Amino acid sequence: MMKEEMKRPEWVPTDGENQDAFATTVMKGTLQPKRQKRTFQKRTVSTEELVEGVRNNNRTLLAQAITLVESNAAKHHQKAQEIIQRILPDTGNSIRIGITGVPGAGKSTFIEAFGTMLCENNHKVAVLAVDPSSTLTGGSILGDKTRMERLVQQEHAFVRPSPSGGALGGVSRRTRETMLLCEAAGYDVILVETVGVGQSEGMVRDMVDFFLLLSLTGAGDELQGIKRGILELADGILINKADGDNRVRALQTVGLYSQMSHLFQPATVGWEVHVGTCSALYYEGLEDFWNEIKRFETVTKKSGIFTNRRNKQKRHWLYSSIRDELEQRFFSNPAMKQLLSRYEHDIMNGTQTVTKAVMQLMENYENK
Repeated sequence: MMKEEMKRPEWVPTDGENQDAFATTVMKGTLQPKRQKRTFQKRTVSTEELVEGVRNNNRTLLAQAITLVESNAAKHHQKAQEIIQRILPDTGNSIRIGITGVPGAGKSTFIEAFGTMLCENNHKVAVLAVDPSSTLTGGSILGDKTRMERLVQQEHAFVRPSPSGGALGGVSRRTRETMLLCEAAGYDVILVETVGVGQSEGMVRDMVDFFLLLSLTGAGDELQGIKRGILELADGILINKADGDNRVRALQTVGLYSQMSHLFQPATVGWEVHVGTCSALYYEGLEDFWNEIKRFETVTKKSGIFTNRRNKQKRHWLYSSIRDELEQRFFSNPAMKQLLSRYEHDIMNGTQTVTKAVMQLMENYENK
């Protein structure tokens, strides 16, 4: 080894025979050839593969199809609608149940227990759990799968959390399309969990067959807390957490709701609102509730109300989709963006009224 390659610490003596014993050896490195960065391109799944995957209940492809439907990207819109069009003949063979309730009523616990019971009875259950989107960031937690651990493990269950995306009624804008995809995959029970109780929950009513209000005792003044509008939409009311010391109070609450329900016109003609108790924690009352669902389906199909309601829902879906499309086209139009910025500035400065600005914007949009 060459002397210039030896590095000595400062404390090594400068004389003596064993100076090399105190040296630190520095070896020259070797240059490695420059590595080329490897790129992996994700394979695009064709429309045909997605359609067949949905029909064969391939959960991975079903999830991909739902993601396409939920996407706001223009490049995904045409493909998503083509998939929906293709699977339409395979839809409509399920019972759709909307579930709402006050915060703390145990909606997720109830859905897990109820869905698990149905799966054990050879039903295929799809849960569309909608999480509220942040008004600040637009994000959602989407933690429903972690709260339904037992149901997720069921072979015949499919749990899909989706962001509300700012849509009213505590439902995703694409919940209807998602329901169709799940039906095409063979799920015969669709459970739609909403964000919570609100004045716009009528949107849930307009996409399900049976609407359940989940409540509990000790929530204060039920008349004030639940609001009349929700009671008028419900086909069934269940008082959850009716176990232990709470059982007696739950039965008292059932009596209260039964009296209240007779004051309102039923949401479904020819059907008396079912009011009962359950304990999702101990799986009590779930079988009785399912029997009520089956009786509801039998009664409404026999009277024609079931088919009538679904047709009305399709018509409502048409008009709401038109409104959504008009809104999307207006705000994505470059000319409208420029004009809107100008009118917004004038309104802030007090030189323009909102009503007049809207009229002028509409005239410009219609005349391109």
